[in-house]
Amino acid sequence: MTVNFEVADGVGTISLDRPPMNALDIATQDRLHELADEATRRDDVRAVVVRGSEKVFAAGADIKEMQAMDHPAMVVRSKALQDAFTAVARIPKPVVAALTGYALGGGCELALCADFRIAADNAKLGQPEILLGLIPGAGGTQRLARLVGPSKAKDLIFTGRHVKADEALSIGLVDRVVPAAEVFEQAHAWAARLAKGPALALRAAKEAVDGGLESDLDTGLTIERTWFAGLFATEDRETGMRSFVDEGPGKAKFR
Repeated sequence: MTVNFEVADGVGTISLDRPPMNALDIATQDRLHELADEATRRDDVRAVVVRGSEKVFAAGADIKEMQAMDHPAMVVRSKALQDAFTAVARIPKPVVAALTGYALGGGCELALCADFRIAADNAKLGQPEILLGLIPGAGGTQRLARLVGPSKAKDLIFTGRHVKADEALSIGLVDRVVPAAEVFEQAHAWAARLAKGPALALRAAKEAVDGGLESDLDTGLTIERTWFAGLFATEDRETGMRSFVDEGPGKAKFR
């Protein structure tokens, strides 16, 4: 398998496993889609970590495979490519990307699908598609601009340059930089912490933020209001409020 999936303590770990560089060929894209759907369906998965190997997260698409494709073939394939990444972005649970080594092209785009990105201090990120006479095709022009702003996104996309972890942190492309030896441990710890939280409220929060970013303010507020009111029908809301009143904040144990 080019992508593996393991579940422990409520955390599902999606691991890219296509040595040496975790190039995202068609088989890997399709497998990623399958596992994102599985993580979405499974009740025992409460949060997700996406990771590569110790030396590389993912160094982009399989260029040799792409070189053999003509325009009609890519018209068909590009939708499946985007759908695979969107399946990761729409996992209705917290998703953290653990970034080691290179996260370039499709690798960077995959990281953009996560809710939180923890990078090794030796990580390098970028969208180098312009150097191939292309543009990002798995969401990079859209998710990157939404994350770091259009000007900085154009800088990275127009030049194809790599950014080191410290610059990635400064522009908001990653959320935390840690020693390389600690990336996987910290990513799993972050996910495990959220896996203990109220699953429906976390889903509501993710869908409200993401849906609001794709809408005007009034629509976003409607999305928020609908989810907020709906959570009053859940057991988790009862548990959380009862615990707050009886024991104080932060002590609720959600099922």
